[in-house]
Amino acid sequence: MEKLIYDERNGLWYELQGDYYLPCLKSHAEKEHCPIGIWGQRHLRYIKQHKRVFYTNLLTNGNLNGYLANLNEQAEEMFSQLVKELAEKEGVSETLKAENQMAWVGIMNSIQNSTREIVNTELIYQ
Repeated sequence: MEKLIYDERNGLWYELQGDYYLPCLKSHAEKEHCPIGIWGQRHLRYIKQHKRVFYTNLLTNGNLNGYLANLNEQAEEMFSQLVKELAEKEGVSETLKAENQMAWVGIMNSIQNSTREIVNTELIYQ
């Protein structure tokens, strides 16, 4: 008996498993994306727990990694843009960094924490 056979009526390949031919089924091939960063991982955890149907649909359609990579990229851009804007608004400059490093670190940490909360609220946990 042949290991693989092709059925022209339904367009499927069958593989011999013991005494039976079983269809060779594969999931949808996903495109290769960049590794998913921290934002995408947080959102993945959120949709697994709170939006199970949405998560299952993305997973079965083969769109999960693409969706998470896209969201991660959007979150990274939003985070860096907001940090830059808030730093300008607060008057944080390289001069302050050179003159008083501890004050600069404190202000930048505060700005990053605020920005992280904004990104989480607007993109990740929605």
